[in-house]
Amino acid sequence: PALAALLLKPRGAEKDSFQRILDGLLGWLFKGFNKTFAWASNAYGNTIARFVRLAVIILFIYAGLLGLTGLGFKIVPGGFLPTQDRGYAVVFAQLPDASSLDRTQAVVDKISKIAHETPGILNTVEFAGFNLFGGNQPNTAAVFLPFKEFSERKTREQGMPAILAKINARVRAEIPEALVIAFPPPPVAGIGNAGGFKLFIQDRGNAGLDELQTQAFAMMVKANQTPGLANNLTTFRANVPQLWLDVDRVKAKSMNVPLSNIFGTLQTYLGSTYVNDLTLFGRTYRVTAQADSEFRLKADDIRLLKTRNNSGGIVPLGSVATVQEVSGADKITRYNMFAAADLSGQPAPGASTGDALAAVERLAKQILPTSFTTEWTEIALQQTLAGNSAIYIFPLCVLFVFLLLSALYESWSLPLAIILIVPMCLFSSIYGVWLRSMENNIFTQIGFIVLVGLACKNAILIVEFAKQIQDRDKKDRFTAAVEACRLRLRPILMTSFAFIFGVLPLVISSGAGAEMRQALGTAVFFGMLGVTGFGLFLTPVFYVVIMWFKERRAKTPGPSAEPSPPLLVEESVHS
Repeated sequence: PALAALLLKPRGAEKDSFQRILDGLLGWLFKGFNKTFAWASNAYGNTIARFVRLAVIILFIYAGLLGLTGLGFKIVPGGFLPTQDRGYAVVFAQLPDASSLDRTQAVVDKISKIAHETPGILNTVEFAGFNLFGGNQPNTAAVFLPFKEFSERKTREQGMPAILAKINARVRAEIPEALVIAFPPPPVAGIGNAGGFKLFIQDRGNAGLDELQTQAFAMMVKANQTPGLANNLTTFRANVPQLWLDVDRVKAKSMNVPLSNIFGTLQTYLGSTYVNDLTLFGRTYRVTAQADSEFRLKADDIRLLKTRNNSGGIVPLGSVATVQEVSGADKITRYNMFAAADLSGQPAPGASTGDALAAVERLAKQILPTSFTTEWTEIALQQTLAGNSAIYIFPLCVLFVFLLLSALYESWSLPLAIILIVPMCLFSSIYGVWLRSMENNIFTQIGFIVLVGLACKNAILIVEFAKQIQDRDKKDRFTAAVEACRLRLRPILMTSFAFIFGVLPLVISSGAGAEMRQALGTAVFFGMLGVTGFGLFLTPVFYVVIMWFKERRAKTPGPSAEPSPPLLVEESVHS
């Protein structure tokens, strides 16, 4: 309004040279548009005049739309945070138990070769022996895949979902000796190392590690057979081949061999020991002592290792220790103080995280005994803790708007004519999300809250003018509603389409963070489209019905009310 006061001039005011030139060039367009819009406004007003006379039928249609809104929220899958293309992916590799680091490195080299042949991947960062889901193990590896810049990945074939699909297809076909899975990055940096979900299966009944592995593998196998779940795996192993070294302390003491020398020898030959730093040719090198791989291939090689006693003599380890082949857990994870096995996975393409979590919980109830429980962790834990908080937040926002409007109009009934249009923005928004095959995540729910104010804004334009016309010109509620709709059609469409086209870039956005922008933009875009159309036809009906109740209540005298003066009766009958 302040800007309009500066730009617009009264009708009949003298035009400057710029306005005369503009009228000469585009005057025909402006006149044609105004004439067409005036005809459309009159047609719209005539339509509203018939609508308000059919209020009962319109209210039944409105009730049906409310039912469809509830149905829409049931068919659209729920989620938390959308999977985002953050410019990289991560590959997890796991070889058979007790595989050497050399075999792991060979698998890593194959993964790197496949990655470099995949369009859209810039480079690889490899970590052989690193378990992506916790700890260091010689038979596991992690390979990080940085993507090229978004400006170089403009096609759908070079987006993160397509890259992950290509990587997973090739590693399954070309690397049968290992379990290799490509994961998206976590949606929130610092919460987990990979996208998807993760939970721990807890042994609360102390059934033992073997039984824990049995239950974890049963869950993994069943999850991989369940629609909506993909790439499910557990890294827990209870029967990993190991070597048990039993030192005869009495014999070692009799041979004057300190235990520290025995363990130091094992550390140096089988592991490694830092010696010093060597400066050579202007560079500093770190010197580490370790037995060559050919001298530590078999269990018998440990018996041939030699250490010194306190007298300086050479003593073979086989004379003071025995080596046995056993099996056991390579690592024991405790979650909430209970022995636990991890289970990680992803929603299948087309499924939401909410559906995936619900499917896993159903499997846990079907498969796990009562002494075993599950606990979500990382981003899945945050999603379960958040729950359905939007169920409480959205009605609270509507309540605040209702209270503000009640204070504005000094009435409890009139704001209902405005608030009743809010469900229609949810109807349009949720079905727009469904049409784009998206999920009802946290950004979609933010869009719902934004739509509350935008929906009420259009309704206020009609209700405010109708109330003024009825109070000032003493017209009946039908005439006031029709006149208000005809007068406010242009500003309603102007502001609505300005906002609709304003959020259109969010709907079709690309690049970093596009998934979040699309989720928010889709909800607001379709919600505004729908509420603009529904609001133009339903708001005057709501106003007429609410004013009918209000006028009827005003005409009904209370138990102790005195007879009304004749003049008031005549005015009431006239209205």
